[in-house]
Amino acid sequence: MTPHDLDPAAVPGHACQVFQAEQVYVIHGVNAGDGLGGPQEVCLGDIYALEEEAKPLRLVLAHGEDGQRVAGGSQIGTLAETVQLEARYTLMAPDGDKIDLLLMRLASGAGVAMPLSPMSGSADYTLVAIDDAPEDVRLADLLCVSFARGTLITLADGRQCAIEALRPGDKILTRDHGPQPLRWLGKATLRAVGAFAPVVITAGTLGNAGDLIVSPHHRIFLYQRQRRAGLQTAELLVQAKHLVDDERVFQRSGGFVDYYSLVFDHHEIIYAEGVPAESLMVNDATLSRLPESMAEDVKARFPGLAQVQHFGTEASREFLDEVGRSALYTPRRRGRSDP
Repeated sequence: MTPHDLDPAAVPGHACQVFQAEQVYVIHGVNAGDGLGGPQEVCLGDIYALEEEAKPLRLVLAHGEDGQRVAGGSQIGTLAETVQLEARYTLMAPDGDKIDLLLMRLASGAGVAMPLSPMSGSADYTLVAIDDAPEDVRLADLLCVSFARGTLITLADGRQCAIEALRPGDKILTRDHGPQPLRWLGKATLRAVGAFAPVVITAGTLGNAGDLIVSPHHRIFLYQRQRRAGLQTAELLVQAKHLVDDERVFQRSGGFVDYYSLVFDHHEIIYAEGVPAESLMVNDATLSRLPESMAEDVKARFPGLAQVQHFGTEASREFLDEVGRSALYTPRRRGRSDP
């Protein structure tokens, strides 16, 4: 297919937020003062920052047989210009939180940086890993909130149902609104690497009977008997990746993973493996991170829907480091041989 064979205005576009690569620059290290470069130009250990005045730009991608191109509505690049994934970098913030950042290259030679997690202009980020041959996946395949195949979801009558067996219209038990009909079920199969590798919360860690396997950014609902100092509420929403301690919670890389997303009339807290967890929140921000076909399906089914995030306090990695993740876990049962 040639550029003339593709009409980007006619192809459903996937919108994402990006920065110009030079706006992510080295503040300390070998390449001090330089903007984010290719894998042969960057150095591990260099400390990066995002320009404080940098504003994200809208990049709309259309996917064709010959790859991805800039589509109509983009604030960067020219219509039908090719977009190639050049590298994936892992950066670490001072609090230990890691983010993946994709470096894309336009046909014009301009570099574009797309963080897969929020990136602050007031934080410093150390380059800790370089993937100079990232798999050429569709950049649209970035899921926000998903459960892995086999996850047991609690139905309205208390029965457990594997998520892949659910169908729109099934009544599912929610924490705040009781039985609610499932409006939409989406699926995507991704290679389980980097930002796509699922987080495994082993059986019993949060009172779950079986392993709970979710996407890294999926938020788990935790209720504390007493509100801890520094928190606005006793209700915590914790991203699964922040629970990783490599003992009871770990990230599993390798192979492929089937991810499923659930949509209701409202942003709900449902029960997965007996653990309260959020459903997919439908708004512009979350839809922009769904695979293109899934996003278009949701838009068609829920025109104009803009759900409000469930009430609760977002628990940061820094907070979890301070209180200790084990404080949130269900105590292990003692065996007969235990003292």
